Amino acid sequence: MSPKLARFLDSGAFSTPALICDLDRVRDNFNALQAAFPRTSIYYAVKANPAAPILDTLTRLGSKFDAASIEEIRLCLAAGASPAEINFGNTVKKCSAILEAWHAGVNLFAFDSREELDKLAQLAPGARVYCRLAVSQSGAEWPLSRKFGTDPVDARTLLVEAADRGLVPYGLSFHVGSQQTGVGAYQEAIGIAAMVFTDLRCRGIDLTMLNIGGGFPVRYREDIPSMGDFGAAVTDALRQHFGNDWPQLMIEPGRALVGDAGVIVSEVVLACNRSTDGDRRWIYLDIGRFGGLAETEGEAIRYRISAPSIGGPDNNMVIAGPTCDGVDVLYREAATPLPERLASGDRVLIHDTGAYVTSYASQGFNGFNPPEEHYL
Repeated sequence: MSPKLARFLDSGAFSTPALICDLDRVRDNFNALQAAFPRTSIYYAVKANPAAPILDTLTRLGSKFDAASIEEIRLCLAAGASPAEINFGNTVKKCSAILEAWHAGVNLFAFDSREELDKLAQLAPGARVYCRLAVSQSGAEWPLSRKFGTDPVDARTLLVEAADRGLVPYGLSFHVGSQQTGVGAYQEAIGIAAMVFTDLRCRGIDLTMLNIGGGFPVRYREDIPSMGDFGAAVTDALRQHFGNDWPQLMIEPGRALVGDAGVIVSEVVLACNRSTDGDRRWIYLDIGRFGGLAETEGEAIRYRISAPSIGGPDNNMVIAGPTCDGVDVLYREAATPLPERLASGDRVLIHDTGAYVTSYASQGFNGFNPPEEHYL
C-alpha cells in the first residue's frame, strides 16, 4: 500500500464501504505493460473500472480504449480520447450503438457471427472489423465460458464475407479468460490464430492485426507469473508462428492496470458464531457480492482481507455480505484468516479491488448503496 493511500485511510474522510484508488499505481502498471509489450497497442478494457479519473489518467499516458458499449465510448470521448483510438470490442451490439459509434468516428469493430457482420456491413460501411476466436480458458480463474467467439473455419469464412461486403477484414482476436494464471494459454491461442492468418493469405486477404485480449492477472493470494513472463511467452509464440512477419499486436488489459491500485474499506456489521454451521465464526461486512464483489461467485477471485488495526490471534472465518439474499456469501471454503476478536464496528481492508468492483455494484439491492469512490 502506497504512503499516499495509507494517509488517506488514516484520515477517515469517507464512509464505508469505500473504494480508495491510487492513480500513481495505475500509471506504474501502464508503464510496466509497455515495457513487457513494447511493440503493442494497449487498449484499456473500460469495463474493469470506468471512473473518469482513471480514463483521464490513461488518456494522458497515451492509452487506447476497448469499449463494451456505446455508454463506455461516450465516457472515453469525454475523457479526451480520439475516436480512432477506441475499439468497440463487444461482439453483441445494438444497431443504434453501432450507428452512433460509427458517426462519432469509431472505426474498429469486433464480431463473431454472420448476423453481427450483417449489422456492421449495413450500419458502418467500410469499417475495419476483426473476428473473435473461441479458445481454451484453461488456467483462468474467471472464465468467459462459451458466450463469445467462433471456430477457425467459421472465422475464415466470415472474414472473406466481410471483404466481399465492403468492410475491411482487419484481424483476429481471442480472450483466454480473466485472471489467466498461465502463459501457455496465450501461446496456444496465437498458434490457432496464425493458421487462420495463413489460410486467409492464400485467399488473397492479408490480415493486419492480432488482438490477444486481456486476462493478465493480479496477485491476490497466490503467486502469478510476472508481466515480463507474459510478454516473453507472447513474443516467443509470435516468433514461432509468424517468423519475422508479425501482425500488429493489440492487448486489452483491465484488471492488470487497475486491480492492485484499489482497496475497499468495509465495516463489520456482525461477527457471530453459527451453531447451524458447526459453531464457525461468521463475519458479515457492509459490502458483499451485490455491492461489487461479484467475482467471489464460486469463490473464484479470492481477495486478501486484513484488519491491520485489530490485534490478537487469527482464525479462519466465513465472510458474508449484508443483504438478505442467501447467495451473498463471499468465502466459506477458501481459508480467510482474520483476528478472532474482530467485532461489529471494526473495519477491514479488502485488497486489490480496483477492478470489477464498482462496475459490478448494484444500484440499490436491499437499499444498500454502491461503495463510495475516491481516486488519489
